Amino acid sequence: MAEVMTDKQFDKIIKMISMILDGCKDLDEAKKKVNELSDTPRKEKEA
Repeated sequence: MAEVMTDKQFDKIIKMISMILDGCKDLDEAKKKVNELSDTPRKEKEA
C-alpha cells in the first residue's frame, strides 16, 4: 500500500530544505549538505 504525503508534510519538508540552503555559500556546499541527509547518497562528480 502506497503512503500518501499530506500538503502539511510536504510544506514542512520544503521549509526544511530552504533552511538548509539558506546557510550555504554556494551550490557545491548545498549539494553536499542535501546529499548527507539522503538515505542513498549519490557520488559527487570529480572535476
